[in-house]
Amino acid sequence: MLMLRGLGKGLANILFPRTCLACKERLAGEEIDNLVCQGCWGKIEKNLPPFCHSCGRRLDKKGFAKNICPRCLKEKTYFDRAFSPCRYTGVIKELIHAFKYNGKDYLSLPLSRLLIDFIKEYSLPIKDMELIVPVPMHKVRLREREYNQAQLLGEHLGRAFDKPVLTGVLVRNRNTRTQTELKTEERLNNVKDSFSLSGNARVSGKNILLVDDVLTTGATSSEAASVLKKAGANIVFVLTLAN
Repeated sequence: MLMLRGLGKGLANILFPRTCLACKERLAGEEIDNLVCQGCWGKIEKNLPPFCHSCGRRLDKKGFAKNICPRCLKEKTYFDRAFSPCRYTGVIKELIHAFKYNGKDYLSLPLSRLLIDFIKEYSLPIKDMELIVPVPMHKVRLREREYNQAQLLGEHLGRAFDKPVLTGVLVRNRNTRTQTELKTEERLNNVKDSFSLSGNARVSGKNILLVDDVLTTGATSSEAASVLKKAGANIVFVLTLAN
């Protein structure tokens, strides 16, 4: 039986060879979860310190004095601080796109490891976070996609750090346009009043880790954080795969 099973697996690999989800080349030898080749994984551009104390992007020399980037000096955000392990370019951009739009929900495992390793490497205050809240999707988009990528990431984090993951409390009211299509001003208007809360008492006085896939202008995370703060949340940190 084991011989037949091995033969069947070998035949499947010949007929349908596994390919890297980033470069599309055939996987052979060392790879990440049988999904991404080591070469592509090593090309993921990491977000390195010093970090902006607001949005979490790498600071250039102009931002050293106040530990905050010029964009965050100009724009008010409702989250207390954001963190991201990667820059939204190249391989990670390809993988996030496959994760979100191409049904590759199983990418949540290796991608969540980037978050977990980042938290450990930079000693982020995960122990002070009492709840993990994934940024929700509108029910129409969730029905189309069949899963919320932020929730999958949040669940892996919850298991890794023994934290409760709160879903169904933060609600997306409108099926907003994809933020990547819009300019900065349009993004702010697109997500304005797009979230509400069901069961305010569950977040009142809590320190919350808000989880999403990408932080671009920060408009979505800020709007979600605003709703949590109005409901009495204490600290709201944001964690995304990339910025």
